[in-house]
Amino acid sequence: MTMTKWVIDPAHTSVDFSVRHLMISKVRGQFNEFQGEIDGDVEDFENATIHFTIETDSINTNQEQRDGHLKSADFFDVEKYPQITFKSTTIEQTKSNHFNIIGEMTIKDVTGKVTFHAVREGVAQGENGRIAGFHASTEINRQDYGLTWQQALETGGVMVGNTVSISVDFEAQEQ
Repeated sequence: MTMTKWVIDPAHTSVDFSVRHLMISKVRGQFNEFQGEIDGDVEDFENATIHFTIETDSINTNQEQRDGHLKSADFFDVEKYPQITFKSTTIEQTKSNHFNIIGEMTIKDVTGKVTFHAVREGVAQGENGRIAGFHASTEINRQDYGLTWQQALETGGVMVGNTVSISVDFEAQEQ
């Protein structure tokens, strides 16, 4: 097994999320600033480790007022908690090119266990070495991470759903 460092390429990576709004639709957004790396062999992925850091101030839902609210102490409190982190603890292959990436995610000051369901899309030879592409997704309960702001609706239900879907498409460059 060859242990290699792979660095996430921000130009070919997206960190997206969606959450229910008013119980009838979904709001989508992304984080625009992040960094990450894989230590290990992407071909023998079960023995690799992944570390990813997201800058909370880079949240973007294409609505400035909502982004400001999400950055406030009601949600991410970006002044006090500038980053979300994920570090894998175990990677399990479930079938060819499919993996469960299990690890610890920290949002604000809360760390919880998360499983990303991932697909290795492929490995290609790039201009400056090998590049690996992945798609990973998971769902979390935002309240488990201290994101508890809520507003009840007159018609019943709540303004913001608790389940947040997270999707990460990334390319990593071999170093």
